Amino acid sequence: MFLIVLASGATLAALAISVQLDGATKFAALIALGLALASALVLRFHRTRRAGWAAFVATLAIAMVWYGSLRPSEDRAWASDVAHGVSGDIAGDVVTLHNVRNFRWTDETHAREAWESRSYDLSKLATVDMFTSVWDDPDIAHLLVSFGFTDRQHVVFSVEIRKEEGEEFSTLGGFFRKFEKVLIAADEADIVKLRTTYRKEDVSLYPLKLNPDVMRGLFLSYVTLGNNLATKPVFYNTVTGNCASTVYRIAEPVTGKLPFDLRLLKTGGLPEYLNELGALDGSIPMAERRKMAEITSRAQALPDGADFSSGIRTR
Repeated sequence: MFLIVLASGATLAALAISVQLDGATKFAALIALGLALASALVLRFHRTRRAGWAAFVATLAIAMVWYGSLRPSEDRAWASDVAHGVSGDIAGDVVTLHNVRNFRWTDETHAREAWESRSYDLSKLATVDMFTSVWDDPDIAHLLVSFGFTDRQHVVFSVEIRKEEGEEFSTLGGFFRKFEKVLIAADEADIVKLRTTYRKEDVSLYPLKLNPDVMRGLFLSYVTLGNNLATKPVFYNTVTGNCASTVYRIAEPVTGKLPFDLRLLKTGGLPEYLNELGALDGSIPMAERRKMAEITSRAQALPDGADFSSGIRTR
């Protein structure tokens, strides 16, 4: 039992150090961890069981105090595409969102940047669509939710890691407080076109069947999330705070209790999950629904200057 617990604790501590620290500091911390655990082993098998456990618990306590001292921040040198999270003001039916991203991308890493304030009249809220975007493993997709209005406006919400300049996403880092979480609100011609046309990801669009009260409530839940993150930053987590599990939590107060499902982690299965909940058009078989939902080739075929939101919805 001692060896199993020690190996488990050592692995977690070593992974956290490897993710959080760099260079000589990381090397020194790993050496110190190894020496402390080696001392616990020597005490356990050459002194007394109690001494070994005491040394291990002391080492673990130091590691936990260090790890617990890591705090999310709002003030870092952020990458340009996540430089601002969305926040909003609510006045009756009118919601004004601040820092709506409206980039016009020239390739997958460069864009003409613009952050805007936009107002939306919730009495004109007409549609909610789910986008899924797959870049590698078909079992893993990024989730984006788009709200459409009768005045032809669309705004997309996307829960994302907040990378610093030069950082790359790491699934492992998402387990060990490497990244903050940010809520991005963006124009479809920015955030969706980036994925379809420049990153060439497999993007699908699924219209959701939601009643007006649920649509309105979900929109306001996103606004609340953005406002909360603006005042109290939190860490992104690959499991408990990813693009789907975060939406799952903010949707429950609006939709009522939703069954937890592994497809909230293996997000490529989100369409089937929502279909079982009755949020998609159940009259269409899922295989056909998935084929109808594909928009990447449609988006890439749109001519310059075309209305992107209309074009990806026209078959």
